[in-house]
Amino acid sequence: MATSFSATKVLQPLPLNSTRSAEKPLLGQSLKGSSSFLGSSSHKLSLKKTFYPHQSQRRSNKAVVAVSDVVKEKKSKSKSSSSNLLITKEEGLVLYEDMVLGRAFEDMCAQMYYRGKMFGFVHLYNGQEAVSTGFIKLLKKEDSVVSTYRDHVHALSKGVPARQVMSELFGKTTGCCRGQGGSMHMFSKEHNVLGGFAFIGEGIPVATGAAFSSKYRREVLKEADCDHVTLAFFGDGTCNNGQFYECLNMAALWKLPIIFVVENNLWAIGMSHLRSTSDPEIWKKGPAFGMPGVHVDGMDVLKVREVAMEAVGRARRGEGPTLVECETYRFRGHSLADPDELRDPAEKNHYATRDPITALKKYMFENNLVNEAELKAIDKKIDELVEESVEFADASPVPARNQLLENVFADPRGFGIGPDGRYRCEDPKFTEGTAQV
Repeated sequence: MATSFSATKVLQPLPLNSTRSAEKPLLGQSLKGSSSFLGSSSHKLSLKKTFYPHQSQRRSNKAVVAVSDVVKEKKSKSKSSSSNLLITKEEGLVLYEDMVLGRAFEDMCAQMYYRGKMFGFVHLYNGQEAVSTGFIKLLKKEDSVVSTYRDHVHALSKGVPARQVMSELFGKTTGCCRGQGGSMHMFSKEHNVLGGFAFIGEGIPVATGAAFSSKYRREVLKEADCDHVTLAFFGDGTCNNGQFYECLNMAALWKLPIIFVVENNLWAIGMSHLRSTSDPEIWKKGPAFGMPGVHVDGMDVLKVREVAMEAVGRARRGEGPTLVECETYRFRGHSLADPDELRDPAEKNHYATRDPITALKKYMFENNLVNEAELKAIDKKIDELVEESVEFADASPVPARNQLLENVFADPRGFGIGPDGRYRCEDPKFTEGTAQV
């Protein structure tokens, strides 16, 4: 199976005190030649001069495409022309279905929001599906995902049923958080979705803690089968926050099984990434903490998937964390309350031509992996699934008032439940502000 690392930029970390052979790079050499971010002329970042954290790290002027023993072994066994394909038919259909589900679900969310079925801020994921699908569909159920306020599709990719996600958005008891989380706080213990987080950066320490738990269970509690990894998703704006750097340091120090996935959509609400960051190439920050840093085209699910396979594999093998910057683009405003008037229309049009779902379809057609009827069958299946999720959510009950203070206080009897055993919020005086607490 061929690898798509030729489309990525990779940095080696500075040498640490370890027994790692100098001939075995963590993720491969930085590639020779020029490269650039994929944005419009106003967002292009020239990388004509390859950056190395230390000149002694330069091992070869040749690009290293096979970035691990696993990939090298796969390449050595490739004998037929079909082995050059990046995916099998079955894998392609899984990727396509997941991306279409994410897109159709978010489009339906927009409809429901404007019909008054959802409240508060709702942030959609349109355009960024290749990142979620490329990473999460490689995980096991036991692996963990930590998201941001743009979390619906991450939850769907991890296996949370669409009807549970939609019900949560509707604020219904059948939602994955019983209607108490809403759009920005998707959580599922069953699927190890450890939450969406409304404040940027606050999910990264949670993800780091989850990765530490995996390492502790394996090395201290001797649970030999605990090779679980954690994905921490966050945006370019978060990379200017302190939690990001603190957790990179801790993860590298303890070689935690975590992948830090930067979904760089070039805009932090209305602030251009280039105006807010001293060095906008986020992937370079990994080697400063002793981990590989990788830049990949986040509009191409096959390139994302190839990088993710190596990063997840490293984490499972106990080789430590990886920082992956996926350059992507959102096709809608920051939220459904954002008129999206600050971004250049030419820039938006440029990225619309690079739709990740269209790109995957083109690849599968060109390589005779699927036919039009198969994809149309998936489209129909997803449309029916999303429609059913809306019907289910709409028919579901709203939470009872006595649910208001559940899961809020560690000792609810200290405040949430009165001496008579009844919830204080059931007292009419509670909402009047006259109840004695």
